[in-house]
Amino acid sequence: MRKLETVFLDVDDTLYSTTEFSTLARQNAVKSMIRAGLKMDEEACLIELDEVINEFSSNYEHHFDKLLLRLPRETLGGVSPLILVAAGMVGYHDTKFHHLSPYEDALEVMRILRDRGLKLGVISAGIAIKQAEKVVRLGLHEIIQTDAIFITDAIGISKSNPKLFLRACATLKSMPERCMYIGDNPATDVDIPHQIGMIAVHSRRSGRHLDEESTHPPDHIIHNFWDLLELIEKEYEIVKR
Repeated sequence: MRKLETVFLDVDDTLYSTTEFSTLARQNAVKSMIRAGLKMDEEACLIELDEVINEFSSNYEHHFDKLLLRLPRETLGGVSPLILVAAGMVGYHDTKFHHLSPYEDALEVMRILRDRGLKLGVISAGIAIKQAEKVVRLGLHEIIQTDAIFITDAIGISKSNPKLFLRACATLKSMPERCMYIGDNPATDVDIPHQIGMIAVHSRRSGRHLDEESTHPPDHIIHNFWDLLELIEKEYEIVKR
């Protein structure tokens, strides 16, 4: 049996369905802007907002500002753009408050693995404070080691660079071959950890990478966290902290 002492997790579309949440949050943001006075059909507005997100990336912080800049002035209905942007933000953040939650099995299995002696951490791409907020809202910060959160924006290394994963392993004083990484993106969550000898687990549960394949076969494929618990019990010897 292979030895295992540390498990690192991706966040988006691994611990929760980012795609489903983002769709709902953007819909609620647009509805809020329309209620505040934006003179535009909801579907047309969502199409324009999706274009903005695709052009400026999902991590860009001024989507609603850019959206209003590219709309005809008459669609603003004489309302201050500041009010419309604020309405969009309120609609989006209210969705986070009410609907951002983890897969139920994720936290349950993570608690079991923690109690069995595994070190638990996060390796995630994105803006540091946004990803950290997700970790807190999802309740993961109460389970993982709080010194084991590695976010690309805070570390200065992207997930396409194996140095990020090496940094995480070294910080937790774990050899890469005794570390497991679980994520949904085959290119960054399977191929890159594979390069340094980590155990790469492809989570095929949700998200835009669902049908993509990695260059190197993952060590394991899971569809939920009970799959993860079962394979660890069958194939790994846990090296306790």
